[in-house]
Amino acid sequence: MKVAFFLIPKKDVVWLPCHATMRQALEKMEYHHYTAIPLLDGEGRYVGTITEGDLLRKMKNDPGLDFSATGKVRLTEVPRRVQNTPVRIDAEMEDLIPLVIGQNFVPVVDDEGIFIGIVRRRELIEYLAGLAGLTRSARDRERAFISSDEIPD
Repeated sequence: MKVAFFLIPKKDVVWLPCHATMRQALEKMEYHHYTAIPLLDGEGRYVGTITEGDLLRKMKNDPGLDFSATGKVRLTEVPRRVQNTPVRIDAEMEDLIPLVIGQNFVPVVDDEGIFIGIVRRRELIEYLAGLAGLTRSARDRERAFISSDEIPD
């Protein structure tokens, strides 16, 4: 199965230009309840992922950097600890498995390296759970069965 099956297109993905400020990243993450956001260059290429941890470490390690000053700090000045490895749109699902183990999402790029969307770990797990017969209703039935066995007569 191809990556395209799981793709969330760029128009539906929260992302930031790599020249955005720390404050913009913090506000976007807070608003959307995300802990990481892809960063794109001026041509639309994926250049990395900024995480809450990256932003917190920058504030912790830069004396005098408080929230009011984050509007002056560009994301290009924030060291990033994590590099989410992108895959090409023609990649197979098997290519995603090792990546989603350590990433909440996998960036997807076209043949030119242009960011076209992401695959979230959640959708991949839901798909694999469906293949294994672990749909929500099956899990609910299993819980109900276990619970009824635990009730004393």
